[in-house]
Amino acid sequence: MRVIFVPVADRPECAVALNKTFELAGDLGATVIGCHIRPHSYSDVSLPATLTDAAIGTDAEWRAAWKPRAKQQTAPAARTLFARLAERNGFDMHKTPRAKPGAIWMEKTGAPQRIIGIMGPVSDLLVVSRPESRDGSIARLFLVSALMASSRPVLVLPQAGDWSVGKRICIAWNQSKDAALAVASALPLLQLAQHVSIVSSGPENRPGPKSSQLAAYLKCWGVQTERVSTKGNDESKEILSAVRSMKSDLLVMGAYSRSRFSQMIFGGVTDHMLNKASIPVLMRHG
Repeated sequence: MRVIFVPVADRPECAVALNKTFELAGDLGATVIGCHIRPHSYSDVSLPATLTDAAIGTDAEWRAAWKPRAKQQTAPAARTLFARLAERNGFDMHKTPRAKPGAIWMEKTGAPQRIIGIMGPVSDLLVVSRPESRDGSIARLFLVSALMASSRPVLVLPQAGDWSVGKRICIAWNQSKDAALAVASALPLLQLAQHVSIVSSGPENRPGPKSSQLAAYLKCWGVQTERVSTKGNDESKEILSAVRSMKSDLLVMGAYSRSRFSQMIFGGVTDHMLNKASIPVLMRHG
């Protein structure tokens, strides 16, 4: 991972996310791109009709939360926050990309899904804050946009707290394509981790590789793993129980699939982990 993209506003949760991002970038030798996204008066924040209102909020809620920001001059404060935390973490500010790790500041105008759809695919990792509730908040808008528009792994961080990221990693494995994509995306972090566990819930009778095959694959990359199998009675609770017992500080998982796209991102296990897990979650939707 050489390029980490972080949407930035002058808010406390952004300060937390930036601090953790710079710490992670230091371990990876990565450049951090901070981007302040400001709407213009005609920014369209409508999302595809396949996303249900109950799952992520209505277009009206998005507009009510997003449009007032068009009149707010918050970019200077956001840039000051980014530059201050970059300096605190030993990152030099660069105006243009270079091979040497550093910090780059950008300001873009437009709806989050449009800007992230442009910048996300040319980044290796996106970092966003976890929404506080299931509503049309700005944090949820950015989370939805990152998962939908980037085709890249998204690291979802708690809005507050003092915690490490990636020292002890737990992989939630369900033999799916999305889980495999998440693991592949997380390989640089897995190689740096002190402990990696693979948690599978219930019998491994779905299409796709079993946890033992994943463990063998990761061993080829120099990643030693511990495998944990649960009964599968309550997948979400069992994964979180394993996370606690392993003292994990990062959960890697795919956006678990259901019939509708909204449920695929915000239903079932995925929704439970985003709202109930107290640790960072790295997920990727293909």
